[in-house]
Amino acid sequence: MRLARALVTAGVIAAGVRVVRSRTRRFLHPDGRSFTGELEIWGLGTPTGAALLDRPGRHPVTLRISKGAGTPPGYPDVLGVALRIHGPVAGHRTDLLFSTAGRGRWLRHVPVPRPSFDSRYGTILPYRTGTGAKLHLSIQPDLDGRALGRTLESVTAAAVDDGARLMLAAADGDGPTRLVGRVRFGRALPATTDAALAFDPVRNVPADLHPTGFIHGSRAFAYRIGQRWRGARPAAPDPAAVARTNAHR
Repeated sequence: MRLARALVTAGVIAAGVRVVRSRTRRFLHPDGRSFTGELEIWGLGTPTGAALLDRPGRHPVTLRISKGAGTPPGYPDVLGVALRIHGPVAGHRTDLLFSTAGRGRWLRHVPVPRPSFDSRYGTILPYRTGTGAKLHLSIQPDLDGRALGRTLESVTAAAVDDGARLMLAAADGDGPTRLVGRVRFGRALPATTDAALAFDPVRNVPADLHPTGFIHGSRAFAYRIGQRWRGARPAAPDPAAVARTNAHR
């Protein structure tokens, strides 16, 4: 009984410390590195109903690589890739968030700790396109690029001189996963810029490529509260985008 109470007390204290620290840094994915970059899209060959994926082109991006719980360097964690795509419409941006996940029809919905950034990342839940089609998006290493390694420092080193690249992929419903584009890392951004970044995967998306479901919908509230708590500027209010996600269509 005493051991159980001690464990509960330790857990409460750890959570309290984490909440206090989140006044100045992210509660989730606190440790990360951000970069400029470029996304090259070549598409699937057949229309998906999402302009971003159907129109070949190149778009500037802001890319963040992170550790979900902030474990020590080299230790397993739920790793993350946040991708902000600037375009293809001028003045618009699309935020796509990926976490290390399992493989296969069911396990791709489950976040999985990984020791290396050279892993597969998924959006966990599907997206809907303008035609109502369901897409599962994922990110994976480019085997022709430099290895990202096990630490944030090794990721930064790999990004030097266009050495680090990731592949963007999509699966139509329960179909096979196919590559749709490539992300090239650019220069590393200052720590102050990284700290100020505020991604929103619900509001910062186009109507023809949006997340669906309750879990994604809960992010609309959680991300906004967390960003205000740590002093970051959240995305502009968009009730229609939140309702669209919660409606699961």
